[in-house]
Amino acid sequence: MKTILIVEDDRPLAQGIQMALSQGGRTIRLAHTLADARAQLAAEPFDLMVLDLNLPDGNGLTLLEELRRTSDLPVLILSANDMEMDQVTGLERGADDYVTKPFSLAILRARVNNLLRERRKTGVVDLPPFSFDFQQMVFARENSPLELSKTEQRLLRLLVENRGRTLSREVLLDRVWDNGEFVDENALSVAVKRLRSKLVDAPIKTVYGVGYTWSEEK
Repeated sequence: MKTILIVEDDRPLAQGIQMALSQGGRTIRLAHTLADARAQLAAEPFDLMVLDLNLPDGNGLTLLEELRRTSDLPVLILSANDMEMDQVTGLERGADDYVTKPFSLAILRARVNNLLRERRKTGVVDLPPFSFDFQQMVFARENSPLELSKTEQRLLRLLVENRGRTLSREVLLDRVWDNGEFVDENALSVAVKRLRSKLVDAPIKTVYGVGYTWSEEK
């Protein structure tokens, strides 16, 4: 299940986009300010963000630049700024696509679907001594293969794709076990323990009282 964050201060437009993108069991979150978007990005992992540039508390490019320091989350800019230089600036700052207003919801949906497909194709992450291919589900440490369960694979992907950020226990339970409603909280502790035992010296850190993170500290 994919989770998409829409950052758009025009509430009727945001709701229309939400309806257009919610197919296939996707979870859509709405943010109407930069502050709200920052809070939601800190609270849970996302698979894609649709980002308006002209927001009540600042320019969306500021959020994009902050995000690109730690994350490769796909970002589609949605803006009334339709000059060629505006589009070039957005793409150079790290956006993956740029759609100008007014736009067709069908076109926007197709662009979003394409970005999500592209992310699936580029599933290889090299974090020496580890190499993780989330497309082929092939994992190795110093070229020695690692056997991971499906639960461990999902947990690892969330931690690696959000490295440097702390993911709460609640978010991990929800995303690893598909809403995690009937999962014992101890299941997460057990899964983390098993993952650590297989990924010797992996920087999986416990943030006490909160959750876990793949640390980027040297």
